[in-house]
Amino acid sequence: MIEARHLTKVFRHRKRGEIRAVDDVSFTCRPGSIYGLLGVNGAGKTTILRMLATLLQPTAGSASVAGLSVTDHPARVRARLGFLATSTALYGRLTARETIAYFGKLNDLSAEQITRRTEHLATELHMHDFLDRRVDTFSTGMKQKTSIARTLVHDPDVIIFDEPTLGLDVLAARTIIAFVRDCRDRGKTVIYSTHIMSEVEKLCDVIGVVHGGRLLAEGSHTELKERTGTSDMEEVFVRTIGAESAA
Repeated sequence: MIEARHLTKVFRHRKRGEIRAVDDVSFTCRPGSIYGLLGVNGAGKTTILRMLATLLQPTAGSASVAGLSVTDHPARVRARLGFLATSTALYGRLTARETIAYFGKLNDLSAEQITRRTEHLATELHMHDFLDRRVDTFSTGMKQKTSIARTLVHDPDVIIFDEPTLGLDVLAARTIIAFVRDCRDRGKTVIYSTHIMSEVEKLCDVIGVVHGGRLLAEGSHTELKERTGTSDMEEVFVRTIGAESAA
């Protein structure tokens, strides 16, 4: 489970002064469900996720992953967590198989465990055609699948996907969406961050609308549509952030 309570992050810029990137955000993501963070680029989604992944220290508030405080037990949190970030790079001279094995070793997996997990992930993500090719020859979709595989090689209980289909073609995106859904069905705790309305509607059990660093609304897509009086998720989003701007 992931719990965020009054999570806040303030950056201080020499010229612009105080920038409140995340402002008093609280939510819960439970095992066997996908919590969607929906917002435009710059809304604060990635900053929230980086605090949950122990990459940033909160300015205020608290968060826990699998019952562990992200500030008190960061190493233990990282051992239970898989975090697919938008900015993570791959080693171009390694093959996909070598990349997965490298991160398996970093997570203290045995050679047998690495082999088993590599086979499983390659099958689930349709990677067998390029598993033994070097990463610097890959398309964007191949790189993203390799990034997911290396992120989840240790089979974590809690998974964070930050814009996982960004820049992908339709077929690669469909494979990844199906994989994310399977993670949920196997009882994983999943946070899925995106600005693509159709993806949250297809995947997410609970959706949190983030704008200007704040969580403006939360609920299932059905509940959010009922509250805003519309049947379209894009319109839900526009009306939600519009109401905030008018307040």
